[in-house]
Amino acid sequence: MSHPALTPTPLARIARAFQGRVWYVFGAAVLCVGAGIALPAQPVSLVFLASGSTLLALVVLMQLLAGRQATAERALAETVAGFTELDSAPCFTTDPDGAVTHLNASARKRFSAEPGETLPRILRELLANPAALLSRLETRAESRGNSCEDVVTRKGHMRLVVHRLGDDGYLWRMEDLIEREGGRGAESLSLPMMTINKTGAVLFMNEALRRVLGGRAKRLEDVLVDPDNEGLTGPQRIIGPAGELKCYAVEIAGQAGRREVYLLPAAQTADRPAATAPVAAASHAPPDLLDHLPVALLRIGRDGTLTMANRLARELLGDENVIGMPVSDLVEGLGRSVRDWITEAAEGRGPLRAEVARAKLPVKDIFLQISLSRVVENGEPSLVAVLNDATELKTLEAQFVQSQKMQAIGQLAGGVAHDFNNLLTAISGHCDLLLLRHDQGDPDYGDLVQINQNANRAASLVGQLLAFSRKQNLQPEVLDMRDTLSDLGHLLNRLVGERVSLTLNHDPELPAIRADKRQLEQVIMNLVVNARDAMKEGGTITVETQTRTLDEELHRDRATVPPGSYVVVSVADEGTGIAPDKIEKIFEPFWTTKRPGEGTGLGLSTAYGIVKQTGGYIFADSVPGQGSCFTLFFPAYERPQEAPRQALDSLPTEASGKGEGVVLLVEDEAPVRAFASRALRMRGYTVLEAENAEEALRVLEDIELKVDVFVTDVIMPGMDGPSWVKKALEMRPDVKVVFVSGYAEDSFDNEQALIPNSVFLPKPFSLNELTATVHDQIH
Repeated sequence: MSHPALTPTPLARIARAFQGRVWYVFGAAVLCVGAGIALPAQPVSLVFLASGSTLLALVVLMQLLAGRQATAERALAETVAGFTELDSAPCFTTDPDGAVTHLNASARKRFSAEPGETLPRILRELLANPAALLSRLETRAESRGNSCEDVVTRKGHMRLVVHRLGDDGYLWRMEDLIEREGGRGAESLSLPMMTINKTGAVLFMNEALRRVLGGRAKRLEDVLVDPDNEGLTGPQRIIGPAGELKCYAVEIAGQAGRREVYLLPAAQTADRPAATAPVAAASHAPPDLLDHLPVALLRIGRDGTLTMANRLARELLGDENVIGMPVSDLVEGLGRSVRDWITEAAEGRGPLRAEVARAKLPVKDIFLQISLSRVVENGEPSLVAVLNDATELKTLEAQFVQSQKMQAIGQLAGGVAHDFNNLLTAISGHCDLLLLRHDQGDPDYGDLVQINQNANRAASLVGQLLAFSRKQNLQPEVLDMRDTLSDLGHLLNRLVGERVSLTLNHDPELPAIRADKRQLEQVIMNLVVNARDAMKEGGTITVETQTRTLDEELHRDRATVPPGSYVVVSVADEGTGIAPDKIEKIFEPFWTTKRPGEGTGLGLSTAYGIVKQTGGYIFADSVPGQGSCFTLFFPAYERPQEAPRQALDSLPTEASGKGEGVVLLVEDEAPVRAFASRALRMRGYTVLEAENAEEALRVLEDIELKVDVFVTDVIMPGMDGPSWVKKALEMRPDVKVVFVSGYAEDSFDNEQALIPNSVFLPKPFSLNELTATVHDQIH
């Protein structure tokens, strides 16, 4: 099955199917509206008008859904290209027609191909008929989401894996199976080996076997005397130049009926009894010979105990002494009991399909693809297992899932923030209006202040929700980290409490950085609070700043820090530390090690988002039982220092002077429009209101009307803010513009850059912020 993040939603599928019929539906809508206008009978005309309006709304909705799905699939393609660029295996992305849309570095180096070529044409140098293979894999991927097949090429063995990307593309990855430890492949293997298909045709033969036979053979009958094509494992005789030679064969089953056959010297196996079942004899071969096999091989008893493991298998399982151990102690993560899986396979119940599991014993995560074969010897069933290292594939799959999860949460956060910011603007705005009519001696004044403060807290929480998706509004300024941390010192000491001491160490020649001071303080506070919570018995938190110059790129945790000068801030504690298997998850939103009710899981994800949006990097180091250290890299800022940012009063005050001018206010949210209109009128401005862009343009048709400032929402039904403002400025080029939005500024900053004399005011805004911004634009 395809992962849900890689497939379109049902609505998006409907929208895509709807695309080909959009003009028919649009035409039907126009006819219904026309009929409704033309018909004299009011009930009938209303029915036609309602039907036409519904069809038009359906057209708009489906067009929006189709566009959103197309944008998501383009973003997915770019994400895949980024993940696979440094993959050592050749990777391609293709469209449904087989045309290559992206090749990673390994693919470009090996095939000298460019985007636009078809994948069958590129693979023609490796395969005789690549089109049939690719079509077969695509068909499987269509139904299951992914597929793979091991093939024999002109240059050796290869595993071709395909993943479906949405509805309009595929990701292909080619893994060379002939490469083994130490760089030795099947061609250079000292053991004679060959690959045959289910009909007995020899597909591949290495140099060692060609020397034994005196040349290349085409059929199995040309290699072995009286071969049993149903099962080759066991004693065999080879047809050599000097006559027959005795040997011992080990057969490994592959994909699509292909089999690898390894031939061991018979001198070391002469005293061994012949096996009575095809694969069973593999366990009777001498261990030192099995250790030379370039395949990880296991023998498992009916009770699930390991009875044989060759060298490669022991290395993958992470222990040399695995013989006699239950398989359930060695692997996990099948989604069901390992013991039940082994028992069912040994008793012949259910299909023997390959399973992916995680090895328990190694320190780092190693994922294994386990393929089982059932054998019966002397009436006793057992299993032979072939292991393949699937760690790289599982890592890539995890990166896909993580990318899609973060993208989905980011989109959700953006939409939620927009709606919440509109609500908070109306709440805090009308609260500001009430505060202006009450003095501090009024009994209601304290309640209004509480409403105002809690609305600001809600706005801060929305900012945290946006921080990890890097879509919050930043107000960067030039900062000296020494001053910033000194200003925070009193608050940080209150946060850590009496049992924890806080130490600040600064580089005396620290350069400045450019960042949002409020957001940067939030990062430091989050890190210090986490450090405090990690030291239940008390300890020392050390916050240190230093200058670091990188002469070359720093590669760490899948991030690349370019050369240059950086201000490095570290927050270290002496707490319990973080387990190695959890440290990669700590920056994920809503993931926390704290008990329910003790944390939201947004602290570190918020810090990560703020640091990344500022242009910096954040890394975590931890030793369980000794403590953790978070290190932040911020690019040094060499430009002249900016004037300090003036903070507006949190509570509204009466203006010292009245404003003058005409403001055209365009806002589709009625509560926000009502508050903004009243606030501007109270300051003395003449306010013209419009519910949408089309109404605003109709107001401006009066050429005698003078307007000084446009105050407009960015995202509105119909024409958006930048679009109608561009039209209006063609006739009124001297009008100033204030854009307001619940989305981040960078969501439309390219369009805003094309509009002269425009500024951005993020929602939620206060009465003071709105009136001050309009005043600054006019003057």
